[in-house]
Amino acid sequence: MRHVLIALSCCIAATSFAAEPPPTVRFATFNVSMFREQEGGLRSDLADPANGQARFAAAILQEVRPDVVLLNEFDWDAEGLSAGLFRRNFLAVAQDGRQPIDYPYVYVAESNTGVPSGHDLDRDGAVATAPGTRAWGGDAFGFGQFPGQYGFVVLSRFPIVQDGIRSFRLLRWRDLPGAAIPQGRYTPAALEVLRLSSKNHVDVPIRIGERVLHLLASHPTPPTFDGPEDRNGARNADEIRFWSHYLDPRGGGWLADDRGNIGGFQGDSFVIAGDLNSDPLDGDSRHDAIRELLASPRLQGSFAPTSVGGVEQARLQGGVNSQQQGNPALDTADFDDRNVGNLRLDYVLPSVDLPVVGGGVYWPAMSDPRFGLVGNYPFPVSDHRLVWVDVKVEPAPKGDVR
Repeated sequence: MRHVLIALSCCIAATSFAAEPPPTVRFATFNVSMFREQEGGLRSDLADPANGQARFAAAILQEVRPDVVLLNEFDWDAEGLSAGLFRRNFLAVAQDGRQPIDYPYVYVAESNTGVPSGHDLDRDGAVATAPGTRAWGGDAFGFGQFPGQYGFVVLSRFPIVQDGIRSFRLLRWRDLPGAAIPQGRYTPAALEVLRLSSKNHVDVPIRIGERVLHLLASHPTPPTFDGPEDRNGARNADEIRFWSHYLDPRGGGWLADDRGNIGGFQGDSFVIAGDLNSDPLDGDSRHDAIRELLASPRLQGSFAPTSVGGVEQARLQGGVNSQQQGNPALDTADFDDRNVGNLRLDYVLPSVDLPVVGGGVYWPAMSDPRFGLVGNYPFPVSDHRLVWVDVKVEPAPKGDVR
């Protein structure tokens, strides 16, 4: 609980805001790959304003200028120091002449990565006792060599409703209806404590004018790095299915957040965001879970962000890309074309009541001078691309503040 309270304190509450929302609000997700192999490493790197990865990441954010953005793979620290350094040393500084951008409201989500389970989850014959090792990560609730590795942070131009945040980090995997836990993989004692979220699932209310929109953020485990039992594939699918359950008005009596509150989604408008690590057609994930989510009647189903760079790179790289079923314009991740190929993994999915007026995947063509911000392997920032969607936020009906 100590960490939850500290994490919530990183979210700045505000009581004053514009009565009318702006005409459109830009939501984005960006897996920035700002994780380090040692605890405190990211904080140390971000203390240096010349850090190249952070400068390029900030330049992309200054180019796209989202109003609300989820940053995946951003190492967690209890005081939110890394997020503060990124804001001050990079986002608040003009990157190669771009306009600085300010996010006064920050939520640093506590993560299951690197948190010891006390059980031999990777079945190597021993419970790991040495942090900073891969064995430690294998036995943690979510893979990580220290607590909070591969975490995530929410940055917002609009006030975050601190008291309304719901975190489901502690929810047990076995409590998800129809949980696809591989039979015989875990001991009964491990199943009693094994958590669903590899990082976290959070519902972050954001006040925009007199409206409250909920950012539903997560980063499911990659469906790889396992064996024939496909434990990570199963967990990835169930982490995605969590959102389908959360939004289902017919159930939710089993859903207990980390404060003990019971029930599913209790708001009106929302945006699901994150690196969900699942393409609906290609790659190694169990596709049914992401297809179910994309087909939800509660989501805008007619718009999918695209890029010209994704099409160009799939053509130039060839390999597995030439055998894929999906439209490369939808790709958001640039992976090894010998084994995996480029995939659509990162999503911004608004609720059906939020009209979409635009969006895209930040993947310029090679002829575009901005291509250097994303580049080719080894990438200056990440193997993922920022995804954004612009939605129209209507003023709340008179007398209805929600």
